[in-house]
Amino acid sequence: MQHWHRLRALPDPAHLPALKPEYVHQRPAAGLGPLEPPPRVLLLYGSLRERSFSRLAVEEAARLLQFFGCATRIFDPSDLPLPDQVPGDDHPAVHELREHALWSEAQVWCSPERHGTITGIMKAQIDHLPLAYKGLRPTQGRTLAVMQVSGGSQSFNAVNTLRILGRWMRMFTIPNQSSVAKAYQEFDEAGRMRPSPYYERIVDVMEELVRFTVLLRPHAEKLVDRYSERIEADRPVGAADAILAAIKPGA
Repeated sequence: MQHWHRLRALPDPAHLPALKPEYVHQRPAAGLGPLEPPPRVLLLYGSLRERSFSRLAVEEAARLLQFFGCATRIFDPSDLPLPDQVPGDDHPAVHELREHALWSEAQVWCSPERHGTITGIMKAQIDHLPLAYKGLRPTQGRTLAVMQVSGGSQSFNAVNTLRILGRWMRMFTIPNQSSVAKAYQEFDEAGRMRPSPYYERIVDVMEELVRFTVLLRPHAEKLVDRYSERIEADRPVGAADAILAAIKPGA
C-alpha cells in the first residue's frame, strides 16, 4: 500500500464519549444498498491553527463514520500551495490531495467562518480539485456533507458557500448540515466534543451521509453520464442505448 505523507492519524478512533449507543444505528444504511466494500470518505478542514476546531470537528465526524462502517482519510493541508503558485500545480501536496479525492466516494468539508465566509485554506483545497484530472473526475458523482465552526453566534454563511461549491463540483450535497457556534466552548482540553445538540447534529449529518452514499453508489456513474461529455470524449452510446433514446414517450 502506498504511504501517504499528508493524512492525519485519528486519535482514539473507537472512543466516542459523547455518543449514546442505545440510540444509534451502527449500520444506518442497512437495506439501502451494498455495504461492502466500506464507503470511502475523504474529510477536509479549513484551519492550520494548532487547536483547529474545524479539524477537531472533522475528527469527531471521522470517528462516527468509522463506527458506521466507513473507511476515512483526513487530509492535512499544512503544506498545500496556493492555486497557480506552482507551475502546472506540480506539487506533492496537490498530487496527493487529488489522489485522495479520486479514492473517495463521499467527502466531508468543514470550514471555520472567517469574515462571513469560508477560509482561504478551505477554498484552496477545493480549487485544487479540478472537474477533470487524468481523464477522471475527482468530485463528480460523490456525496458531500458540509459543516462549519464559528467563534461567535450560530451562522450558516460558510455552509451555504460550501453548498455552492459542492454544486459547482457536481457533487450530491446531502440536505442536512452542521454549524457549531462558539466552538471554543464545545471541545474539552483533550480536543473531544462535549455532549450537546451540536454533537447530535454531527451524528445526524454523518448518518445521512452514509445513507446517501450507499443509496447512490450503485448508480453514481449513470447519474453523471452526460451527453456533452460523451461528445467531448468521442464516446458514442451503445446500439441498445441509442434505440431506447430514439423511442418517443408513449410510442
